[in-house]
Amino acid sequence: MEKNELLDIMLERRSIREYTGDPIPMEKLNAVIEAGLSAPSSRGRRPWELIVIRDRQTLIALSGSRMGSARMLAGADAAIVVLGDEDLSDVWVEDCSIVMAHMHLMADSLGLGSCWIQGRNRDARPGQLTTENYIRSFLKFPPNYRILAMLSLGIPAVRPEARQVEDLPFDKVHINRF
Repeated sequence: MEKNELLDIMLERRSIREYTGDPIPMEKLNAVIEAGLSAPSSRGRRPWELIVIRDRQTLIALSGSRMGSARMLAGADAAIVVLGDEDLSDVWVEDCSIVMAHMHLMADSLGLGSCWIQGRNRDARPGQLTTENYIRSFLKFPPNYRILAMLSLGIPAVRPEARQVEDLPFDKVHINRF
């Protein structure tokens, strides 16, 4: 099979949870944001809003937004919170997921580490506080905006090996019927 640059980026992309602490150059952060903003959306509505966090204290505070699953934010250089306007689109979840995927792939292609931190339908403290309400208390977004996820960003401290095409679960593919 012919080599494909986009597939290579997809195979190399891994979730990175440890960062060196070195700053991300602004031009790389801007490229990640541009990738997210270039995402398609249902009927061109673009129901998303992005909140870019670079403030160290806010990143540390947001690292408590999910029980154990957002710790990497304390060591990240940046995070991008992806919100969806549920009044603007009934498929905001899908549209915002495409934004996250675009940014995730762009970050890796630029040599940055990133990790998708799910926010929707998650808890900061089970039975007491949702991740969305925890994050809303810091970032003050309006009630019609719902959180999808956060993307942590930093210079990777470690880089896992790329996946191999031959290891993909092709048994999950069905032609014409299940």
